[in-house]
Amino acid sequence: MGQGRLPARRGLGCCVLVLLLLLEGSGRPGTPPPPRGPWAEEQGPVPEGGSWGRARYEAVKKHLGAVGALSKQYWQYVACKVWQEGCEEEKEQEERELLPFPGWGFPLVGQDYLEILSAWYCSFGKCCETGDCRITNNITGLEADLRGQLHGQHLAKEVVVRALQGFLQSPRPQKALVLSFHGWSGTGKNFVARLVASHLYRDGLKSECVRVFVSLLHFPHHNYVESYKAQLQRQLSETLRRCRQALFIFDEAEKLHSSLLDAIRPFVALHHNRGQADHQRAIFLFLSNLGGNTINEVALDFWRAGRAREEISMELLEQRLRLELQEAAENSYAHSHLLREQLIDFVVPFLPLEYHHVKLCARDAFLARGLPYTEAMLDEVAQMMVFVPKEEKLFSAQGCKSVPQRINYFLP
Repeated sequence: MGQGRLPARRGLGCCVLVLLLLLEGSGRPGTPPPPRGPWAEEQGPVPEGGSWGRARYEAVKKHLGAVGALSKQYWQYVACKVWQEGCEEEKEQEERELLPFPGWGFPLVGQDYLEILSAWYCSFGKCCETGDCRITNNITGLEADLRGQLHGQHLAKEVVVRALQGFLQSPRPQKALVLSFHGWSGTGKNFVARLVASHLYRDGLKSECVRVFVSLLHFPHHNYVESYKAQLQRQLSETLRRCRQALFIFDEAEKLHSSLLDAIRPFVALHHNRGQADHQRAIFLFLSNLGGNTINEVALDFWRAGRAREEISMELLEQRLRLELQEAAENSYAHSHLLREQLIDFVVPFLPLEYHHVKLCARDAFLARGLPYTEAMLDEVAQMMVFVPKEEKLFSAQGCKSVPQRINYFLP
């Protein structure tokens, strides 16, 4: 093996040694003592409360030497699972080194230890070709983080958690899960997408099973749309082939060319035959500013009527939002097959944020950077934002988007 593996080899060898010692010496009070080890006959009687004595010391030393030799064999097993080259030569060398300890072979310790060790190592490194060992699907953690960190979005919290939970618990979903996030900039659409990725995958947005596409960044020129279409379909197919569960995020979805939306359609359509099973564990998130005005009008009407924003129902807002999207002029996303063929499972509205929501965002920003704050400082940050409409000054025009940058004003 190369020199680059030496630190990992030493570290893993030490961890294996500790693991084996714990497994050998584990026990509970009140239970019968474990069977005597291969060095038990050499111990001899030891007076109660006395020292181990020279014989026991030598026996323990010999035992630890055997464990150390065995840890090399465990390392060889794991390393050959990850890196293929050089395995045969080192295997022969390890076998020669282990000859003085014939009693310490795999049959004695047990093949289960190898499986436990491999699973433990995989939790820290990328050792599986499909990326599946890095899938966590921690819906409980997602729900807790949405409840504590997403402010003013009672509808998004409920819909996202229920939709993901139902999809992941379904044994054979017949289509991909498609969620379309709508609302003004800064209301939390990207934030929720990041949280979803971080709780479904151990590596979050860096996971090999997560792909993020930003319209103007990845598909900037309409002259190359056919090339983009082929690239997009290839990337979707490769990710689905590599991962049994994949997450695709499309930011600025309203700016996607119609040809690109057509390229996505086969991956989100309903499938009836088992040959299309590769597409059945895909999750698509579309993020768009479309419909923001309709959402804000509903929220403003409720406020003017003296009703709490938490009374806004999903049925009321989603129906109005779908109607606006279908009537939108010259927008490929609004007129795409995704909407016309009802391929979007949930249109998720993000409500405009009010003054006290901006204060909560400011509090989170201070805490994230470990900075002290006061109520006066939170008010000052909130007052830096622009609020609309002109008469009521109720909703933050930027949401919470620039709040983390605003607290730089308070740095010493």
